[in-house]
Amino acid sequence: MPLWSIVVPVKRLEVAKTRLRAAVPGVEHDRLVLALCLDTVSAALQCPAVGRVVTVTDDPRAAESLRALGAQVVSDEPATGLNPALEHGAARAAAMAPADPVAVISADLPALRPAELAAALAAAAGHPRSFVSDAAGEGTTLLAVTAGTALEPAYGPGSREAHAASGAVELIGEWPSLRRDVDTAADLAAAAGLGLGRHCAALLG
Repeated sequence: MPLWSIVVPVKRLEVAKTRLRAAVPGVEHDRLVLALCLDTVSAALQCPAVGRVVTVTDDPRAAESLRALGAQVVSDEPATGLNPALEHGAARAAAMAPADPVAVISADLPALRPAELAAALAAAAGHPRSFVSDAAGEGTTLLAVTAGTALEPAYGPGSREAHAASGAVELIGEWPSLRRDVDTAADLAAAAGLGLGRHCAALLG
């Protein structure tokens, strides 16, 4: 059975997650953002349904840390925003493994469980193009396509509605760690309630 290529977009650390700035007293913002993405990528790499993780970033510090985990790192091209970066990452992933399906996940899923990701990917395998909405029911934490299908990402405000309107099938399942993205201090507390990955747990104590 083909394994999945997972694409993870990682912004430059200093400009990512602005609503989390100063959310944790005594913790540098860059270190927190890096820990979020490292826990996300670590969980994806541990997922038995995943063959490779391709990260899209121009941040040197993030790139070095992600390579150390075992992720592939490609540059952010054409550097014109999230959706073009995801299309570039998906194209690079497809070039690495043309027969494998591709899925994008958010870089801020610090409680992600490999088994929940595997279950969602199993559900996604039954549709040419599908997605999982976030805990708030407004955004998207996973967008998946079968091999040879265009990704057509529509991330941004209201991406759940945009992806549904574009014909992607919304996947329904009990995957709380996959839905729990982190934009605010309250989101981080909710993720901690699910159980943070080792990087965030070590940083936050």
